Amino acid sequence: QVQLVESGGGLVQAGGSLRLSCSASGGTTSRYGLGWFRQLPGKEREFVAGISWTGRSTNYADSVKGRFTISRDKALNTVYLQMNGLKPEDTAVYYCAADGRIGVGSATIENYDSWGQGTQVTVSS
Repeated sequence: QVQLVESGGGLVQAGGSLRLSCSASGGTTSRYGLGWFRQLPGKEREFVAGISWTGRSTNYADSVKGRFTISRDKALNTVYLQMNGLKPEDTAVYYCAADGRIGVGSATIENYDSWGQGTQVTVSS
C-alpha cells in the first residue's frame, strides 16, 4: 500500500559521503517504521538502519554504526540515510522499506511489507 521511491545513490570515493532519500506516498497516515537495506548480487539482502514512526527510536547494523545516520521528516513523508566514511564494502543496491507490522524500523526483514526499487551506491578505493 505504501509506495517508496529512493534517490541519491551514485559513485563516491572511499571516505566520502552520500545522502539517500526515500519519498513515501499512499498509506502515509499509517504509523509505520522505515528502514534501509542493501544487497549485493548473489547475496542476501541485509539490514542497514531503521527508524520508528515517531522518529524517536533508531536502529543500526553494527557494520554502519557511527558512520550512517537515519532520520525522517514526517511533514515531507521522507526518510534519509546520511552515509559518511564510506568504504568499498558499502557498495550495494540500497532499498528503502516500510515496516508496517510493528512500526519501529525493525532489523527483521519479515516485518517489512513495502519496498522501493533500489538505488545503486558504488564506493571506489
